[in-house]
Amino acid sequence: MRKLVAGKLHGIYVTEANLNYHGSITLDPDHCEEAGILPMEFVEIWNKNSGARISTYVILGERGSRCCVLNGAAARTCQPGDQIIICNSVYLDESRITSLKPKVLTFDEGNHIRDSLSYSVDINPEGKYTFDILDEANTVLPVPVLVCGT
Repeated sequence: MRKLVAGKLHGIYVTEANLNYHGSITLDPDHCEEAGILPMEFVEIWNKNSGARISTYVILGERGSRCCVLNGAAARTCQPGDQIIICNSVYLDESRITSLKPKVLTFDEGNHIRDSLSYSVDINPEGKYTFDILDEANTVLPVPVLVCGT
């Protein structure tokens, strides 16, 4: 079994940090449902502003609020306005990797969904893995690549 990305809220903005609440991250149920993130599910959180990385569980806030609230100890890692990445995962047998199509949402500064993307892994005729990022119309988007050496 391999631990693989199942869904991601990429670049969502922290709306509040509540040190006195008893833990977790509070998210808009609409965002969670779209990305396939469940209430009480453990997620990894990566702060794009500070580089902090934490793990906590999800609780659902008010539907349509576009909230992203770090609670308890997690509140020490993020400030309102910080841009973060929230990622859930799944354990899957490697032979099933081509069936996994993680949903990736990107956000504007008001936490409105800007893009709804998916990741796709296939196996080419030579038996090698291929990786694509697809938009909502299943159009293949460019994967960022830095060419090393000359």
